[in-house]
Amino acid sequence: MENFITSSGYIAILVLMVAESACIPIPSELIMTFGGVIAATGKLNLAFVIAMGTIGNVIGAYIAWAVGRTGGRALVLRYGKYVFLRVHDLERAERWFAKRGQTAVFLGRLLPVVRTFISLPAGVAEMEPVRFGIYTLLGSIPFVGMLAGVGYAVGSNYKGFVKDIQDVGYLIALVVVILIAVFVFKRIRNNPSEISDSV
Repeated sequence: MENFITSSGYIAILVLMVAESACIPIPSELIMTFGGVIAATGKLNLAFVIAMGTIGNVIGAYIAWAVGRTGGRALVLRYGKYVFLRVHDLERAERWFAKRGQTAVFLGRLLPVVRTFISLPAGVAEMEPVRFGIYTLLGSIPFVGMLAGVGYAVGSNYKGFVKDIQDVGYLIALVVVILIAVFVFKRIRNNPSEISDSV
């Protein structure tokens, strides 16, 4: 990946950030921080690095949003029972996104790991596309800018910073897994009949 960025510059940053934001597990922390490092050498312009990363984020987010919008609801309706999700849960999530979806998308874009996948539930909940794009953009700019700025500032020492950010991401992912496990446990305990229905 570093060789790709070094050789292809802005195009590589754009392509990689599109992929990352479309739920392909490529660490944006590494992409943008290394882009900042290259900018510090004078081979790239820091403002353009941030712009390409942000544009890539928005494009990739729309791809994930479209997947959620076109197929996500049908998947939940068809297979949700196997993970203890009911139509009622989907409708409640859609109502929540209708009221607070912009906050979730904006804050989700600022959090490692979460930022990669927040577009899918926004699509499933059929969040209005223009509003989705605006809050995705607003959340992407500070995160992308911070990563590139740090890379620009720390230069060759950027890998230590990337590791720290990724450790935070793993912690957030662990919390999310625990919350999902608690949800499933409560659903099984309160509705044991759902187990037999879903098997």
